Amino acid sequence: MIKLALVSTKGGVGKTTLTANLGALLADMGLRVLLIDADEKPSLSKYFRLRHPSPYGLTRVITRGLVTREAITPIDLPRLAGCLDIVVSDSPEINLSDWLYSRIDRAVRLKLALRSPDVVDHYDCVILDAHGGAGAVEDAVALAADLLISPVRPDVLSGSEFMDGTLRMLERLDASSAIGAGLGPMKAVINCLRRSNNSRLVADTIRENFLRAQGRVTMLDTVIPDANAYQAAATAQVPVHRFDRQRGAASPSAYEVMHRLAWELIPSLQGVYAGQEPGHVR
Repeated sequence: MIKLALVSTKGGVGKTTLTANLGALLADMGLRVLLIDADEKPSLSKYFRLRHPSPYGLTRVITRGLVTREAITPIDLPRLAGCLDIVVSDSPEINLSDWLYSRIDRAVRLKLALRSPDVVDHYDCVILDAHGGAGAVEDAVALAADLLISPVRPDVLSGSEFMDGTLRMLERLDASSAIGAGLGPMKAVINCLRRSNNSRLVADTIRENFLRAQGRVTMLDTVIPDANAYQAAATAQVPVHRFDRQRGAASPSAYEVMHRLAWELIPSLQGVYAGQEPGHVR
């Protein structure tokens, strides 16, 4: 099983859109995928239609330190080769960040919860989506993952915040790693790239500045364009790879882009397309 976390110190960079679409694509490739909505503003929980909502969600998972079927809700997407479920962000009576912060096991609590039999025995991939910024929940999400994915928009302010904020975040999380939480590598992906010289210049600058990250952060080759299809697919509550399958040679379709992203993140899926079953990821 592989665990991916979408993280950023800045909001509005497209984490939720990327989480939803990557999860749906992997499920369409035949994987059994569990999404975790760890954002107090539950956008991911509303991205797709839900089927038979479960009585519990993230609050039960965090406070009990365990994932059970009672906290997992199936997502209503037809014709999936695999499956796609979610632990929703509910409306707790307690502040989860404050609750976690008071606990000595705050760094590893979510990581250990994802070792529950109802996760390990039923899913090939877990994808976690956290609120942009810093907090006990956000740190727990990052430390629960095998691989961190950080979208960055190709504009000057976002690029600057990404470099400074990301390095500060990694330094803070490294302290938790020292007590056994473990911190996976980070992959950055240029998101919402416009077809303009300025956007491409900023994207190139971000790539060059990764020398400052001293090997802790690498840039993915896949670039996600600023295309209307992503917003339109979200409005229709369908995965973007199903919504935008073909386009002219000058601009790749979302179907092409999302497959490239999945292959780069999980090389064992190289050459597998939506609708095929690759077997389970270990």
